[in-house]
Amino acid sequence: MSRFPNRLNNRAEGSARPRAESEAPAQGGGRALPGLSAGRNILLAVSLTALGAGPVAAEKFGLGRPALPEEIAAWDLDVASDGTGLPAGSGDVFTGEEVFAEKCAVCHGDFAEGVGNWPKLAGGQGTLDHEDPLKTVGSYWPYLSTTWDYVNRSMPFGNAQSLTPDEVYAIVAYILYSNDLVDDEFVLSDETFLEVELPNADGFILDDRQEAEKHFWNPEPCMENCKDSVEITMRAMVLDVTPEEEGAEAAAETPAGAPAGDAAPVQDAAAEQPAEEPVQTAAVLDPELVAQGEKTFKKCKACHQVGDGAKSKTGPVLNGIVGAPAGHAEGFRYSKAMAAAAEDGLVWTEAELAAFLAKPKSYMKGTKMSFAGLKKDSDIEAVIAYLQSYSQ
Repeated sequence: MSRFPNRLNNRAEGSARPRAESEAPAQGGGRALPGLSAGRNILLAVSLTALGAGPVAAEKFGLGRPALPEEIAAWDLDVASDGTGLPAGSGDVFTGEEVFAEKCAVCHGDFAEGVGNWPKLAGGQGTLDHEDPLKTVGSYWPYLSTTWDYVNRSMPFGNAQSLTPDEVYAIVAYILYSNDLVDDEFVLSDETFLEVELPNADGFILDDRQEAEKHFWNPEPCMENCKDSVEITMRAMVLDVTPEEEGAEAAAETPAGAPAGDAAPVQDAAAEQPAEEPVQTAAVLDPELVAQGEKTFKKCKACHQVGDGAKSKTGPVLNGIVGAPAGHAEGFRYSKAMAAAAEDGLVWTEAELAAFLAKPKSYMKGTKMSFAGLKKDSDIEAVIAYLQSYSQ
């Protein structure tokens, strides 16, 4: 027997008895479900209607707007190998040499040969089959678009995307010239771009490792004890890729077994020694020389700052450097060589600065400064005058 005999009988017999509230029809003409209140039937009907119209409602949220062409262009920096994406512009080798010397040579050298551990951009032809190949724009990169795109997107170091399209064309033209790929009268532009084919354009293949190396795959990869032993072949500190720690330097300089307190009298004695008097700078500086020095100092800006609000970056802040003792920037971690020179009482007189700026690595063996040096005496004099303007 049914638990709801009256309800069943009413439907079966077609009774004309008015239906109870619980049996009222749902809105929209649908039939009410038995056992639910009118309110719940209404909610159910609305929910089913919403589900039926779901795809249409999902297409319009009423948020945002279509991006404008100029907004898309601001993010669309890609340059394809066929030149798609290149902006209008041009630059010649001669102009590129000047821009490169000003904005790139501090890391990559005047001739794109690289300074210290900074990347070399020229040379390396014929070395790709060597054990230690030299991979440069001229020896390894397959497409010139990669060079243009990277310079435009990420260079110069510390001031990315500050170059104009003409400057990028000029820099890339000079890099090509440094690799003996174009002559000194070459002009690179969006129209001549495809005339240059890099030597290693055919040196790459499609990545087909999924098929070509499938026979090397192990269906059950080893997860533990996969190698008999681990052997350390080189220390990161020896490779010069790990920053030196100040604590390690102090420990190395302290004799084994010596108590920590023994170092205090030495420091006190050094503090009691009269400090060397700072060098007197000229009361009046030549404005033209200072202006020239400011222009030349652009070669140093990748690592150093000077002026109001300046702070240490890769290199120390240079405010007050002229006449100051070596290692004067507080909080900066100097190289061992510079720290030793500071302990020996080195003071940055104009003469000492001139010698250092000419050939940093020759002047101070072990310095971390990667800059190759200023070749012109006039540039050295101008930079010192510019630094003096922030030392008075």
